[in-house]
Amino acid sequence: MSASTLPLAGVTVVALEQAVAGPLATRHLADLGARVIKIERPGEGDFARNYDHAVNGLASHFVWLNRGKESLAVDLKSPSGRRVVGELIARADVFLHNTAPGVVERLGLDGDTLRSADPRLVVVNISGYGSSGPRRDRKAYDMLIQAESGMVSVTGTPETPTKTGVPSADIAAGLYAAMSVLGALVRRGTTGDGANIDVSLFDSAVEWMGHPLYMQLYGGRQIPRMGLSHAAIAPYDAYPTADGQILIGVQNDRGWRALVTDVFDAPQHADDPRFATNVARVAHRADCDALVSGYTRTWTTADLDTQLAKVGIPAAQVNDTADVLQHPQLAERDRWRDVATEAGHIRAILPPMIFRDVELPMGPVPALGEHNDAILAELGLTGVDFQPHPKERPDA
Repeated sequence: MSASTLPLAGVTVVALEQAVAGPLATRHLADLGARVIKIERPGEGDFARNYDHAVNGLASHFVWLNRGKESLAVDLKSPSGRRVVGELIARADVFLHNTAPGVVERLGLDGDTLRSADPRLVVVNISGYGSSGPRRDRKAYDMLIQAESGMVSVTGTPETPTKTGVPSADIAAGLYAAMSVLGALVRRGTTGDGANIDVSLFDSAVEWMGHPLYMQLYGGRQIPRMGLSHAAIAPYDAYPTADGQILIGVQNDRGWRALVTDVFDAPQHADDPRFATNVARVAHRADCDALVSGYTRTWTTADLDTQLAKVGIPAAQVNDTADVLQHPQLAERDRWRDVATEAGHIRAILPPMIFRDVELPMGPVPALGEHNDAILAELGLTGVDFQPHPKERPDA
């Protein structure tokens, strides 16, 4: 397999990043073949390195988000550190950062300054709330953004609002940032111009709130929290089986008729005026759910799952993480690979983007500062001291 066949072969990305959103964006770019140089603090690095020690002593977040990158540990408060990073950016195609507001401006690494020297550069700023507005300088962790964006208001049960179990706002922003880089590089190939791009967690999360916002804007009502159910569809929920539960989602009236006739062998319910249409089923949700539960209880989960699939009824088993690790869909499609780390090889899932002609690389997870010597040699620099200043902690 030739590296030249990778979609982003020859593209260099310099990333001043931490936590989730920035590292996820650049990991996708690395998966696509870009060279990603991750700038970290000497001695500490990306603070996500210390979230936990679950993966052979390494942090689960960090190994998930940082494979395929080079780590350069420099003190950006020192002139030598800023010089090295400046020279790297001058050679790069993309500079992406998700630092606190004002940090890159103080360092002279803001988009306007960098692109005045190199108009072809693509600069991506990932922030919590955007580069302007009354909340510009507020702390913006994923949970806070899920609350501010309304995600929490539509997630959970009627009694208990909750955030999603994965960092949805961070992931959304990381995906939009990566997508914006691809768009900017395509445009640059035509016009020769780079870009200044702003992506915020808040804007990304609000975008994901599309249909609930339209329901409020034009319907004048808040979408209720429904747990695994759905505010506008019935039956749509997790239903009990003889040995567990299964999620069933009937999205049209034809599906309802197939469910009661071909699965439950109870055709008398097909034309019951309480259930014959989705509008009627939603209006009589409690009765509909009770009816479905009465039949699902008589099946084992595996048998019911098989029968529902045979008839074409949308259904899924409610897996926990241990189940997913053993999922036959992943095993049959050979989706697992080994990735090198300083603590030995670990297992990882291949990137979701599947190219028929080339398998995307899954490079090693870098140790802190692992590539300092190689990068300095590449720049023709030796003997540079990157130790942090005493009693100082970089803002970046």
